[in-house]
Amino acid sequence: MSRTTYRVILLLLGLALIGVVVGAVLFAPSGDDAGYPPALTRVEPADGSLMFGQPRIVVDLEAGYRAQLTIDDVVVPEDQMIWTEATGLHVFEPGPGKVVETWSPGFHVISAQWDGVRGLPDPGMFTWSFRVQ
Repeated sequence: MSRTTYRVILLLLGLALIGVVVGAVLFAPSGDDAGYPPALTRVEPADGSLMFGQPRIVVDLEAGYRAQLTIDDVVVPEDQMIWTEATGLHVFEPGPGKVVETWSPGFHVISAQWDGVRGLPDPGMFTWSFRVQ
């Protein structure tokens, strides 16, 4: 092959690489979930997910927020949740003597309401559902 052929091939490969990089920058997800309110980082199980077994409920808020959970229209007492103030992590695991001892098969609706524990009030709310098989 001649030098011109090599140069054309290298030019086309370079343009293809530039196209891939530009496409990745323009169309890659940003990592921000627009469906969550500003103070909420994540919830588990994810909205609309199908779960097997006995999943735990996780509400991950920014540090400095305290949440109240409602499961299928039943308020979860604070002493049945694990709350880590430094990270804003709230966890509820079903078990004996708790508002949910075991998850029954079917859909379950979870609602988290929160407010800041220091400074000015900054309330928020998020509701999601999942299904236990």
